[in-house]
Amino acid sequence: MTDYNPPQDPLVILHDDHEVVLVDKPSGLLSVPGKGEHLADCLMARVKAVFPQALLIHRLDRDTSGVMIFALTPHAQRHLGLQFEKRQTKKTYVARVWGEMAEKTGTVDLPLIVDWPNRPKQMVDHENGKQAVTDWRVLRAGNGETRVRLMPKTGRSHQLRVHMLALGHPILGDPFYAEGPAGDFPRLMLHSETLQFRHPDGGQGMRITAKCPF
Repeated sequence: MTDYNPPQDPLVILHDDHEVVLVDKPSGLLSVPGKGEHLADCLMARVKAVFPQALLIHRLDRDTSGVMIFALTPHAQRHLGLQFEKRQTKKTYVARVWGEMAEKTGTVDLPLIVDWPNRPKQMVDHENGKQAVTDWRVLRAGNGETRVRLMPKTGRSHQLRVHMLALGHPILGDPFYAEGPAGDFPRLMLHSETLQFRHPDGGQGMRITAKCPF
């Protein structure tokens, strides 16, 4: 891991009530603490400073920005944890990728496994990998890059990064998978834009959005 200098932006709360709080995670901030005191600053700690009862449900990669949900009660944590496990939540991401994509929409269905010698990198492995599926749709293309909306059907580690790389269009600014000029950006151009879920109190459908910063 490169030197960890997380952004010091104030916490952006997108929604909070008696069961859940949703925040907009900045790029460069860990979701949960890493090993060692120097990796203690994370979104979880910052949320707990405001909501001491906050409980973890899922996480985003350090370099990814966007919507993250935390539970404020054990009931909400169980309820939402099951929704994630059963793939009942829906997430959409926005990414800027290298090259201009020829097709307008598509699906990547490539199983992934950790690339052990190069952890935390992941790789496609048709024999031993776990199923990973991503739908994508081009928003616009030009100037040698494409803005694309990504709708993961599964939640594998680095799924969107590896799937875009497999299409020949690595996500711009990706410290693990983008090479040469594609990697030469101030941040990973991947943002978790929306999260749809059922509210743990009553089951009402909710859709929370965090505006894309790039």
